[in-house]
Amino acid sequence: MILIIGGFAAGKRSYAGSAFGYSPEDMADGVLDDRPVLYNLQELVRRSPGSADELFPSLCDKAVVICNEVGGGVVPLDRDERLWREACGRLCVKLAAAARQVVRVHCGIPQVLKG
Repeated sequence: MILIIGGFAAGKRSYAGSAFGYSPEDMADGVLDDRPVLYNLQELVRRSPGSADELFPSLCDKAVVICNEVGGGVVPLDRDERLWREACGRLCVKLAAAARQVVRVHCGIPQVLKG
């Protein structure tokens, strides 16, 4: 599995397409299905932050997982927003450890962090 992270609208999907040959049709938007790429992991986690760990095995079976970085910036006042952000961050840590490659995309420029 390849984990691609980066800010909102930073070029993560475009990078997955150009670097690995995936089309928009290959990318599931925030849902787990049979497509090889999961885009918007953070939205999948948002639906049930307490169950984020249960997603791990299915995510490891994906070719590519794409997630917005949600841990930077101001800490939200809302408790549920903080729980979601923490669950997403912790899941990304586990995914990064299991991934064969981790890429951070910033301003459309990929930076390989692992692999």
